[in-house]
Amino acid sequence: MKEQPNFGVVVSVRGSVVDIRFDRLLPPIHTVLRAGEDQSIVIEVLAQRDARHVRGIALTPTQGLARGMAVADTGGPLKAPVGKGILSRMFDVFGNAIDREAPPTDVQWRSVHRAPPPLSRRSTKSEIFETGIKVIDVLVPLERGGKAGLFGGAGVGKTVLLTEMIHNMIGHQEGVSIFCGIGERCREGEELYREMKEAGVLPKMVMLFGQMNEPPGARFRVGHAALTMAEYFRDDEHRDVLLLIDNIFRFIQAGMEVSGLMGQMPSRLGYQPTMGTELSGLEERIANTDTGAITSIQAVYVPADDFTDPAAVHTFSHLSASIVLSRKRASEGLFPAIDPLQSSSKMATPGIVGERHYALAQEIRRTLAQYADLKDIIAMLGLEQLSPEDRNVVGRARRLERFLTQPFFTTEQFTGLKGKLVSLKEALDGCERILHDEFKDFPESALYMIGPIGEAKQKAPPDKPKAKAIPKPDDDSKSEAKPEPKPKPVEETQPKLEHAADTHES
Repeated sequence: MKEQPNFGVVVSVRGSVVDIRFDRLLPPIHTVLRAGEDQSIVIEVLAQRDARHVRGIALTPTQGLARGMAVADTGGPLKAPVGKGILSRMFDVFGNAIDREAPPTDVQWRSVHRAPPPLSRRSTKSEIFETGIKVIDVLVPLERGGKAGLFGGAGVGKTVLLTEMIHNMIGHQEGVSIFCGIGERCREGEELYREMKEAGVLPKMVMLFGQMNEPPGARFRVGHAALTMAEYFRDDEHRDVLLLIDNIFRFIQAGMEVSGLMGQMPSRLGYQPTMGTELSGLEERIANTDTGAITSIQAVYVPADDFTDPAAVHTFSHLSASIVLSRKRASEGLFPAIDPLQSSSKMATPGIVGERHYALAQEIRRTLAQYADLKDIIAMLGLEQLSPEDRNVVGRARRLERFLTQPFFTTEQFTGLKGKLVSLKEALDGCERILHDEFKDFPESALYMIGPIGEAKQKAPPDKPKAKAIPKPDDDSKSEAKPEPKPKPVEETQPKLEHAADTHES
């Protein structure tokens, strides 16, 4: 682009912050500079201090950089590779392949700094994005081209849920998945790559990582690089893209570190004064256009479980759905461990999901909320002290909780249970039949970890023969259980479920 290369000289180095003097031409903001013997030190210009000096942040370690060293102006911003050649590959923030394979061929390089699509190109249709996961599709429907936040700590199944969504999206739709790891552990990246390879979904997937051991500048830009790749598939190939970001809080944290290094005065709780602008610059590029959609699912770490923290508040304002993972449900073995009462979605309105879906979702929430209120009474006084209506509510709620669990494809090797993909119609039918007490005579265990509701009848027979045998002596019920050794424990526990369900709860 330039006939004569533009060179500068290092004036000072303070950690990742580098000041450089240019006598001939001052590089614009976001220009990438290179220094060091083999041009391995990469610096991004973030401020022009005066007519001769720029201040930049190093995206690589600055070991070996010293005052007086020459710095080359590359003449352009940070770029990311795009094209069909990037599928099934793993990259760092600079577009270098880090999966120990040859560099990708047949790729173009595009700037990571791009404007969001204009309003004239955006689609105004609100469409449901089916995931094949019952509890999400019924209670927290996701938006095609929308953004969903996954709020959860360590060990509650956050990564498993992300991995399952990747599997369902690639296996059953003509889409592309892009996984962006911001400031997470390198162990997680290696495990995800191996799992995706074993699951056979790597050919339609791209991974980018800016790990926690990298400088803050690299962690801050890896999200922009991932969005550039996603925009290529949406705008050039007209394909739907599933963009998974883990973790959006680390993006804000990296911006906070960069801001502190640049000497800016922090705002509330030590966050950068430009946090809202930086997060908007990233989130607004995730959009639904007339050619395709980028649907994003973002893991969000909430510091000290404080939802009033500025990072959580700013993230909330961009999301169309919030999925809250509960450690208590995970400890009870109810996976996916999504708390249905704390989770919410802007799509759950009659005009978008339909009257039947909306009414069912509200009835499910009401039933589960009533059960949550009754738990203290059951723990203190027992189920017998409840009215018959409340006992029916408890039975329905416990069966709903178990029906909303689901075996995942990505955990088959650990659980031994075959993964299930459940359509929205099947999930709604199952919930409706439970609410109408159709499975009142079935043991709760028959509804646990199944796909469609019809599997409950195959898993365990209903208690109809037992219902006739209740007035008879116990000897008859024992004799009924002898010919079928497998259902025996189920049938023995069934009378207890009807009259003393509180034993499970206590």
